[in-house]
Amino acid sequence: MRIGPHQLKNNLIVAPMAGVTDRPFRQLCKRLGAGMAVSEMVTSNSLLYGSAKTQRRANHDGEVEPISVQIAGAEPAMMAEAARHNVERGAQIIDINMGCPAKKVCNVMAGSALLQDEPLVGRILQAVVEAVPEVPVTLKIRTGWDKSCKNALNILRIAQESGIQALAIHGRTRACGYTGEAEYDTIKTVKSEARIPIIANGDIASPQKAKYVLDHTGVDAVMIGRAAQGRPWIFREIEHFLHTGQTLPSPEVTEIHQLLLEHLDDLYSFYGELTGLRMARKHIAWYTKGLADSASFRHAMNQLETTREQLDAVNAFFSRAAERNRRLIYLDNPTAELQAA
Repeated sequence: MRIGPHQLKNNLIVAPMAGVTDRPFRQLCKRLGAGMAVSEMVTSNSLLYGSAKTQRRANHDGEVEPISVQIAGAEPAMMAEAARHNVERGAQIIDINMGCPAKKVCNVMAGSALLQDEPLVGRILQAVVEAVPEVPVTLKIRTGWDKSCKNALNILRIAQESGIQALAIHGRTRACGYTGEAEYDTIKTVKSEARIPIIANGDIASPQKAKYVLDHTGVDAVMIGRAAQGRPWIFREIEHFLHTGQTLPSPEVTEIHQLLLEHLDDLYSFYGELTGLRMARKHIAWYTKGLADSASFRHAMNQLETTREQLDAVNAFFSRAAERNRRLIYLDNPTAELQAA
């Protein structure tokens, strides 16, 4: 899988997720097998460049290359400036968000709302590509705004004419949100017409599903989002299965414990004590979801007020889990919760 001058180590990509794909999470996923990770979307509003949140999202210190930064907005000149701003701060790939279904994004005609205005799509893509000729620009979309406006093929043509170098497609319309099943046939059709790499996204939650999507659609890569929350080792599981046809054993409790501790340490360092504590809560919940006593643990953990207390609670929980069993086993349903073996 190649994007511009960047040869990825494999065709497994971490999807951009607001509030999730910060630098600590991207680094962990890359270490555990992802070939690339796309950042949380960064606003194109220059008035917010000085905010702590925007500055953190532009912090790529020590990050494994290539560094892909997603920008969001609805005004071509502002998007072009946002691209330049992020390239100056280390971005090696600029990704344009035209796939986010969130109301607060669509209400300002950004994200997937842009799919309703194909001429504007073209103007934004052209402006961004021309603004940063030294780096590749990619695009993420959905299959359309709703069932009556499924225009992924039209967007592909506009993207190719504008100089976009890869296209990621979440296999749902904006109206679908995250309900129903992803439309892999639509992605297959887009791939059959494409001259640029196509990346499939949506409902890829197991090694077997990743292989099915790659085989069925013929895409160049798959993008994993929600399935990596609390399970960043999914990338090494998929990579191993694609290469060998064999399923890796599930990680031992002790390894998951160690990975979570490393993740928490990075979060605390990146965000500071108070924000790090709060950001860690959702990750701890994802890592422990479905395990024995996890509901009561998460409730108690969310009341803790210091990172020291949070770490002590995590250590105590995983010590009890290790005493019960060495391994955590996934149910046959890849969307099901974890349970103790």
